[in-house]
Amino acid sequence: MSTVCLCRRAGKLEIGFDAVCAEISGKNKGGALLAADVSAKTEKEIRFLCEKHNREVLKAEFTMDDAKKAVGKRAGVFFIADEGLFGAVKRTMLSDN
Repeated sequence: MSTVCLCRRAGKLEIGFDAVCAEISGKNKGGALLAADVSAKTEKEIRFLCEKHNREVLKAEFTMDDAKKAVGKRAGVFFIADEGLFGAVKRTMLSDN
């Protein structure tokens, strides 16, 4: 979760379904991040949109309540609008397992 906070401070984190959908179909590179307790419908829609626009999706272990504590907003869908930062988040998530 600390890497996601870093993305927020860098101004490279979009939060919420509508903002993430706009980023996925936009020109920014990066990827989507889903909270562990995001609804199945939301996950399906984000995964479909990411597949359509050739973006990667990661399912995190943190919950929406954890996200609220870390970034100040309760949400289940995030977009990291930087390939390098998204890679860092991905590596951090893989090393935690």
